[in-house]
Amino acid sequence: MARIPGKMKKRIWIREGDVVIIIPWEFQNEKADVVWRYTGPQVDWLQRKGFLKGSS
Repeated sequence: MARIPGKMKKRIWIREGDVVIIIPWEFQNEKADVVWRYTGPQVDWLQRKGFLKGSS
């Protein structure tokens, strides 16, 4: 379970299937904050360059 910080909440929509970067909370590892969301073209580029493996 992750929360979207206030500065991202109004600017970025996160949809099912999106690739996101999260940072786990230090005091509660089962929860996290969303740091960044990648769009479809960005995910394709990351896969071509070898930063992501497999198809998601």
